[in-house]
Amino acid sequence: MPVAGIRPGAPARPADLVVRNAKVHTNDPRRPRATALAVRDGVIQAVGDDADVAPLVGPETRVVDALGRRAVPGLNDAHLHVIRGGLNYVLELRWDGVPTLREALAMLRLQAERTPPGQWVRVVGGWSADQFAERRLPTLAELNAAAPDTPVFVLHLYQSALLNRAALRAAGFTRDTPDPAGGQIVRGHDGEPTGLLIAAPGALLLYSTLAKAPTLDEADRIGSTRHFLRELNRFGLTSAIDAAGGFQSFPENYGTVMELARRGELTLRIAYHLFPQTAGQELDDLTRWVNTLRPGDGDAWLRLNGAGENLTWAAADFENFTEPRPQLGPYEAEFEKAVRLLTEHGWGFRLHATYDETIRRDLAVFEKLAAEGLFPHGNRWLFDHAETVGPESLDRIAALGGAVSVQNRLSFQGEAFVSRYGAPAAAEAPPLRAMLDRGLTVAAGTDATRVSSYNPWVALHWLVSGRAVSGRRLAAGHNRLGREQALELYTLGGARLTGEENVKGRLSVGSYADLALLSADYFTVSEADIPHIESVLTVVGGRIVHGAQEHQGLAPDLPAVSPSWSPVARFGGYHATPAPGPAGVHQAEGVLEAVAASGEQHAWRVARGLALPGQAPVPMDPCFF
Repeated sequence: MPVAGIRPGAPARPADLVVRNAKVHTNDPRRPRATALAVRDGVIQAVGDDADVAPLVGPETRVVDALGRRAVPGLNDAHLHVIRGGLNYVLELRWDGVPTLREALAMLRLQAERTPPGQWVRVVGGWSADQFAERRLPTLAELNAAAPDTPVFVLHLYQSALLNRAALRAAGFTRDTPDPAGGQIVRGHDGEPTGLLIAAPGALLLYSTLAKAPTLDEADRIGSTRHFLRELNRFGLTSAIDAAGGFQSFPENYGTVMELARRGELTLRIAYHLFPQTAGQELDDLTRWVNTLRPGDGDAWLRLNGAGENLTWAAADFENFTEPRPQLGPYEAEFEKAVRLLTEHGWGFRLHATYDETIRRDLAVFEKLAAEGLFPHGNRWLFDHAETVGPESLDRIAALGGAVSVQNRLSFQGEAFVSRYGAPAAAEAPPLRAMLDRGLTVAAGTDATRVSSYNPWVALHWLVSGRAVSGRRLAAGHNRLGREQALELYTLGGARLTGEENVKGRLSVGSYADLALLSADYFTVSEADIPHIESVLTVVGGRIVHGAQEHQGLAPDLPAVSPSWSPVARFGGYHATPAPGPAGVHQAEGVLEAVAASGEQHAWRVARGLALPGQAPVPMDPCFF
């Protein structure tokens, strides 16, 4: 049909899709800006203006008027637990973006009423007490009042979990249940579990308790994953690198995305990793995999990328910033065997490493193998997280051709990090500018879903502003990124980790037709508005997979959420809140600074015995009462 003067002709190779009247940020230095692009067979056929794409419009070409919106390359989360997240998405009550604890508890109460006997209400990641206006966690009494009979499990970061009385019974915790290694079951004076579980310092107790909850059957796992991928498309995500993780066994837990790939129903490109699940059996698992699989196996939609984010359990540090840094025992011997095995078989890998102390020990192993001419041997490898990596370690990573994948974990754990390590350390956690100045490949992601939210714009806001969800600005000025560079970490950065930078992360001829039209212009909106951006049109491989606002209805409908009592069926996923808008930006920023100052004042009062450590700061203005 004619669209603003563009009429179909009879080109030899007509485009399948044309997007016009857009402000296109291409990420391509040869042509950084454009207003239109054309797509054929899943790749970009032309980039330019209307005159460049009009000759490619045929009778069957779908022409989309972007109405002047900003278009960007599809976002690529370089560290997202998308496979595990999809298997559980419709079972979880998401507090991502919920502004008050009062509202969060109201959601929990309503969901408890809808949840059938035998099922749990579970709040698993994507939120922090620091995001709530009340600046506190729910109490156990509040959970028991909200759901007296339905089991409730609430995970808070890597730090703790709250269980109501019904969940304690369902999980089988009694006064005789011993504390597992690395965890604590908090008990009352009577010796009975209170419902508070603490990671001390590892989160295995928290995750193993969650694993006792009912799971979905295969049909609902497929539906859950499809709805989760559509939720990611909602924010302009078109690719993700799955970092594997605990309780994600291969091939059992990968079957759902493999089935969706076989059906052609993936709406997100996934590069996945394999993670040995059983301590003491890691080398057996790795040996089996390297002899049967190769990185790159798969296609443009689902492909194997390597091993990790753990190779051996003994080498894994923890990221619970409320606890001291863990003291790892000797692990180098088995770790070296794992790295040697992977390198000899052409496998790359990624490594979970929060602390520089761990990174230095890992690097010593790599350097030993490099002296033998065995490392990296042309294989891609990287460190994940690296909040406290030091300058010397960065030099060593660069010398060995490594990369770094960073996440916005301090958006949610920033206050805990400051409390333990101080504001100067938080200002450099992780040292983004030092990484980039050394020419390292740096990619960005979230580490969702069990801690951070999967919303990439919250992560981009953190890269640009350095602010935690509490509102406190943590990152030093030199350690914050410009918007264009931050977006590059979220597009080309991830593509470089999978060796796809020639076809992904740019809007250029021959690249995958993966793009997002944004609800607000990322490059011009107020900094405070960045977390509120969503996509109004997401295209993956030339297919429209998400449409909203004026593009509502352009994407195919999904089947209804199943089971019908799912929290997602009632509340959806990420809780969108209105952007502050130009008139309220300065006021909002002032409130955030005041909140941070209030927290510092409260800490000062605690240190002098004028307030209790666990007590929330009490406002002095009588209008608050």
